[in-house]
Amino acid sequence: MRFYFFILFALLSCSVFSQPLNNNLGIIPAPQEVVPKEGFFILTPQTAILYQQDTDRKIAELFRDLVKQHSGFELVVAKNFIQAPERLISFVNDASQQNPEAYEINISEKQITISGQAQGLFYAMQSLAQLYQLNKNNLNIPQAIIKDQPRFQYRGLHLDVGRHFYPLDFIKKYIDIMAMYKLNNFHWHLTEDQGWRLEIKKYPKLTEIGAYRAQTLIGNFHDRMPQWFDNKPYGGFYTQEEAKEIVAYAASKYINVIPEIELPGHAVAALASYPEFACGDTPGPFKVEEKWGVFPDIFCAGKEETFHFLEDILTEVMAIFPSSYIHIGGDEAPKTRWKTCTYCQKRIKAKKLKNEEELQSYFIQRIEKFVNKNGRKIIGWDEILEGGLAPNATVMSWRGEKGGIAAAQQNHDVIMTPSSNGLYLDHVQGRSDQEPLSIGGDGRIELLYQYNPTPAVLTVAQQKYIKGVQANMWTEYMPTTQKVEYMLFPRVMALAEVAWTNTSQKDYQNFANQRLPLHLGLLDQTSTLYRVPTAIGAKDTTLNIQTSYTFTWKPSVKDAVIYYTLDGRIPDATCSVYQGNLEVTVKEGERIPVKSIVITPSGKRSAVVTTWLVNRKALEAVKDTPAVSGSLKYHYVPGKFTSVLEIDTNLATKRGLVNQLTLSKISGKERSYGLVFTGYIKVNEDATFEFSLLSDDGARLYIDDELIVENDGKHARYERSAGVWLRPGLHKIKLAYFDDGLGSALKLSVKGTDGKKIELPSVMMFN
Repeated sequence: MRFYFFILFALLSCSVFSQPLNNNLGIIPAPQEVVPKEGFFILTPQTAILYQQDTDRKIAELFRDLVKQHSGFELVVAKNFIQAPERLISFVNDASQQNPEAYEINISEKQITISGQAQGLFYAMQSLAQLYQLNKNNLNIPQAIIKDQPRFQYRGLHLDVGRHFYPLDFIKKYIDIMAMYKLNNFHWHLTEDQGWRLEIKKYPKLTEIGAYRAQTLIGNFHDRMPQWFDNKPYGGFYTQEEAKEIVAYAASKYINVIPEIELPGHAVAALASYPEFACGDTPGPFKVEEKWGVFPDIFCAGKEETFHFLEDILTEVMAIFPSSYIHIGGDEAPKTRWKTCTYCQKRIKAKKLKNEEELQSYFIQRIEKFVNKNGRKIIGWDEILEGGLAPNATVMSWRGEKGGIAAAQQNHDVIMTPSSNGLYLDHVQGRSDQEPLSIGGDGRIELLYQYNPTPAVLTVAQQKYIKGVQANMWTEYMPTTQKVEYMLFPRVMALAEVAWTNTSQKDYQNFANQRLPLHLGLLDQTSTLYRVPTAIGAKDTTLNIQTSYTFTWKPSVKDAVIYYTLDGRIPDATCSVYQGNLEVTVKEGERIPVKSIVITPSGKRSAVVTTWLVNRKALEAVKDTPAVSGSLKYHYVPGKFTSVLEIDTNLATKRGLVNQLTLSKISGKERSYGLVFTGYIKVNEDATFEFSLLSDDGARLYIDDELIVENDGKHARYERSAGVWLRPGLHKIKLAYFDDGLGSALKLSVKGTDGKKIELPSVMMFN
């Protein structure tokens, strides 16, 4: 895996600075302070590398190897030089630096001085590797002073190997990627309902039986009923020696490995191996789960033997992993079996607990005492708050920020990882019908980048309990390492900046439009798969124009090409090449679809973006229509739909008025349903208004009986927009929406001449 680490940095040296420098010098994550200077440090074969302490020698040698990989230069590495070298790169171990992760780089004409403690020196090397600029046979490194340290001490990346299993070499590659972007905690999710992945010597059946399932679900869980399966046995596990190898490999890159052993839920693979630890006198038999979801069979909290079993497992786990943290899960543990289990009910009575939630709290606290007794601390998902929080637990807040806020207010450490803020990397990165199979959700890179892990509702003192941030790679729909890479890149770069860089130094436009294309251009030259972003400036929208419109796009990957069509065809490499400032003329009453795609030098492709250009006259206001202000009518229609066109309001089971387009106030018990809102909206200006329609699943917006925004079909959360010219007064509106039973979302926003985008307010609604 050192090869992967070297080759990508070697490519960085070739091309990061073929474009103008900016105030962060192109580095990801952006440093906290950069002072650019004039000129370059020219790296030649006579350049030497100096280190002060033996502990830093490996870092110096790693930098030497990077240079050799790129240029062929055999730079001398030494602790002392009899004669001063012509040019010197000096690694100075600065024990006075209070933050062990902080570093400083001072680049002058003849010398580069890198100072910090060992870990800081390692991170400095990552930044320096991104500062190469190739100039014929010499390497020119721009002169600057960089002072840098992380915003958060915990910068995590998770990988679920329970749903799908990945080889050891890929785990090392994953760690290499983390190191490149200064992430420092690898959360290794080792046990699941669908597979137990770690050898436990006292309980060999955990891997003999629990590591293998008979078959795996085909497609999305909700694609079809009955579900399809592949009829292929699947599985694998890591030996304890292999796990120790990963721990050592990660430690060499200053990455801590946090193992997760799920309890009391997500335990079916363990119970298939040892059914006696489930509820009941003769539980089981169980089989390792073959599909995804949450299952009712969990560890029995009433049997003393259960705790002996788990303590034995954790004893072996702690012998493998020196991490001060042990993740014990605690999430998605249905209490169904506990409610009818004689042993669990006896435990509730004996411990004077109020309910099964407090029984889970007892379970977690008992495990925590054992872990604490062995000198470690536990992390748990935010469900461990329910029934009372374990005294020393760290909370990983995934169901939004609520759990993290509550824990911080109780003076408990928190790691933020809310699924709704782009930190679930299994969520779709664009419109789901143009993305690979996934669980859905909203995983756009801009959503992740814009996340701030310290909620404003917390006091300054409480914010100190927010120890960091993590992104999670759940792998139900990732059977290959290539799929994991696609879901990881480029979002891992955004995660790095959220975790490392102060908010004052963050700039999404600079990140997405300047630095990201350069880094993806380097990645394109490796075998790593990644998602190609759509062209910078391209947007799925409808523009209401007069006569013509000029498109200004930019490739999202360095040296990539943008292709486009104007006739509705999907563009490919045989189509017209965008060469700057594409002007498209549209006749009155005409609609032209402008489709664009990015194709990289390696042949990778982005999703297709469609911008509709419409030359439409202003829509006249409705005359002499009596209307009551403040609300719209709605019709609620239960049923399964694939398009809003299938909704028949004559079959509505609920009707009424709403002053806000909020699903929670209208939707019933049905998982799938349709909604149709009707009435009028009032505008006070003769102007073009932009309407944005976000939905999960499909939605359509009509104004004055004309289709304005089409966001129909089954898909995850996605927003489309359109502009329409409206005369002052009332305009007829119809908004149709359906939910297919998975995630649900509906939001209609409007932007007027003031440029402010707001949700449709009740003052604009009439019925």
